[in-house]
Amino acid sequence: MATFVLVHGAWHGAWCWRRVARILAREGHEVFTPTLTGLGERSHLLAPGIDLDTHILDVVNAMKWQGLNDAVLVGHSYGGMVISGVAERMEKAIAAFVMLDAFFPENGEALIDLAAPATRQGFLAAAASGATSLPPRPAAAFKVNEADRAFVDAQCTPQPLQSGLQKATLAGARERIANRVYIRATGYPSEPFDRALAKARAQGFRTYEVPCGHDVMLDMPERLAAILREVAAPAPPPA
Repeated sequence: MATFVLVHGAWHGAWCWRRVARILAREGHEVFTPTLTGLGERSHLLAPGIDLDTHILDVVNAMKWQGLNDAVLVGHSYGGMVISGVAERMEKAIAAFVMLDAFFPENGEALIDLAAPATRQGFLAAAASGATSLPPRPAAAFKVNEADRAFVDAQCTPQPLQSGLQKATLAGARERIANRVYIRATGYPSEPFDRALAKARAQGFRTYEVPCGHDVMLDMPERLAAILREVAAPAPPPA
């Protein structure tokens, strides 16, 4: 059985993984869904100083204190920034590195350097106004299936502003993980994620495309769970 660490994206929390986590847990896998500081059920901790490093440490500490090894580490959307940083601290404990419709940073890049112009401007305008967080975008903007849109809008919470402004510090640990995967949600038009998919292919990632909105874990939980099982399966020995 495999161990999965599922990291949510901006404005979300562990709640978004519930369907996928249940599927994997029923099959006997271990599933951890840490909620990043200031979001979801930890939204009462929202504070100006929360940044990308805070969220990286959230996941690093979850893995360390749970004693996790050979983990399939999955990051959705902004979670791609987070797990890229986690790899720098926990490389030896990661069996597979999965970017789910995720931002794909290089050293010195922040979320706002990679995001679509509207998202970038939202972060910069909030910073200029003195705000410390950014309100959620509506679920419809992410092409979430219509049945789940009201639920997602009710669950999302403001994103700590500095998490989108702080630049990633990366030294190549991500690239040393042999089992690397990029999953693109083709029902969500996005130039940044199209660019990330092309980059992943160029770097030798195994890639998948799924015909749904950005929140794949809500739109197609069974298909996502199947992909993650495939990613976790050990490679057959050479003939």
